[in-house]
Amino acid sequence: MSELLAAFIFFFAVIDPIGTVPVFIAVTRWDDAKFKRKVALKAVGVSALVLLFFVVAGELLLNAINIPLSAFQIAGGIVLLLFALSMIFGESKPETEIKSVRDSTETAIFPLAIPSIASPGAMLGAVLMTRNTEYTWYEQLITSSIMLSVLIMVLVLLLLATHVHKLIGDSGASIISRVMGLILSSVAVTNILGGIAHYFGLSVVG
Repeated sequence: MSELLAAFIFFFAVIDPIGTVPVFIAVTRWDDAKFKRKVALKAVGVSALVLLFFVVAGELLLNAINIPLSAFQIAGGIVLLLFALSMIFGESKPETEIKSVRDSTETAIFPLAIPSIASPGAMLGAVLMTRNTEYTWYEQLITSSIMLSVLIMVLVLLLLATHVHKLIGDSGASIISRVMGLILSSVAVTNILGGIAHYFGLSVVG
């Protein structure tokens, strides 16, 4: 149960459902309710396909180009850490991605599906959390189900975006995004240390 909860918290941090709400509101502010539902469904659907692709084929691609998973884990951990630090110290996720709305033509794909929902951190996380050498196909299926459950949460929040935004406001979404960044930074450091330990054959304590 603790591992399932850890996986849920991890995907909640990298996908950041609440931080996506202000982005969705910005890109659909002039549209009617029917169009907003279509955008929400398409954005979450595309995000699910992208992340499932990384679950299924991410490690296979690494093996095809002869990159050890431990090296990818270290590199992924570093990228996740930089991503987390940008969430904490830089502009928050909503503030950064709302700026890209002005240049966006297909709002469901960009910036909603990518990079708001299926973020670089989420793509890397999908690979790291379903490593074939450490997890059985059943465990990978459970992890994928947890990831999809977070995406369902995203969909629900987008469909209720107007009410959620009134409740938490822009400042609330910014605070939550920074807290998720702090959690993600801890996960990133754990991945870096785990990759180093695996590469050098060291035992992991704790």
